[in-house]
Formats: sequence, structure tokens, C-alpha cells
Amino acid sequence: MRKDFGVKTWAYPMPVFIVAAYDKDGIPCCMNAAWGGTYDTNQIMVCLADNHKTTKNIIESGAFTVSIADAKHVVEADYVGVVSGNKVPDKMAKAGLTTVKSAFVNAPIINEFPMTVECKLLKFNEDGICIGEIVNVSADESVLGADGQIDPVKLGAITYDPVHHTYIKLGEKVGNAFSDGKKL
Repeated sequence: MRKDFGVKTWAYPMPVFIVAAYDKDGIPCCMNAAWGGTYDTNQIMVCLADNHKTTKNIIESGAFTVSIADAKHVVEADYVGVVSGNKVPDKMAKAGLTTVKSAFVNAPIINEFPMTVECKLLKFNEDGICIGEIVNVSADESVLGADGQIDPVKLGAITYDPVHHTYIKLGEKVGNAFSDGKKL
């Protein structure tokens, strides 16, 4: 038997993206954005309201980064989501987050988050959909496996649980994509 909950904005998993961009003076700002994902081949999208400082920065600079929030930095990831850069201009410093400039786009890479998708802004739709062309993905060596690729267990990515308003750590392998279904 199933239980109906009515209209809810519930989907699993919801990524915890930390979106960052420079303002016109080269000062970084970031925000937590759970509504986003792959848009098309080599493209990522995030849904951002136009009143965010980070949104303004993306439009002005034409570039942004999307860091994958991890369990080691859940407090910092949540903080940049509950505090506005419009009201707390040094919120990244207060969160203890540091940055380096991407070598590929005019946007900051947040050192504390081990995986970052570096993007050139393609378009920002009137409904708040920000679409970026992925020009590079970078990862700290600490999250690489023996094969030189990102190890999801070492990454410790978190997902947002919209039902209970919690963060959940991802990592357990349960199958093989494009393979297990062939058994049927």
C-alpha cells in the first residue's frame, strides 16, 4: 500500500552544490544550491533566484564553479546556504572557506571541497535556470582511487533530504550501471 503526500518538492537524491563566483572586484561569494544537476552533455544547471549575490556575480562574470559538498564540511556547506552574501559580505571567511582562482574560468575554486566543476555561463533563463558549460572538473588527490579516478567513498558527497531537512552521506555501491540490467 502507498501513502499519498500531495504536492511536495521531494526528489532523491538532491545534490548539495556549493556554487561560487567572483563579483566585479574579484571577491568570491558562494551559496548552497540543492536544485540542480546535469543539463546536457558537458553542461550543468542550477536553479538560482535572482536576488542572490552569487547569481548577480555569475551574470556579471560569465563563469562559476560548482563544488560537491562533502560530509567533512557539512557545517560550512549549510552555513553558506542559510546566510546571504547580500547581508554578510564575508560569509566565506566566516565559514572558514578559502579559494584559488580556476585556471579555466574566471571563478573561484573552494579549497575545502575536494571536487569542483568549473563552468562558463551559457545562459540564465528568466525562470532562474543557470546553465553552464563544463570546461573542467578538478579533484583533490585525497579523493582519488587506485585507478586515478574520483572515488565516491573517499569523496564523501552529501545529499539533501527534503523530507526531513537533513544531509545524508553517499557512498555505498549497490550495482553496476549499464550492466546489471542486462541480466534480465
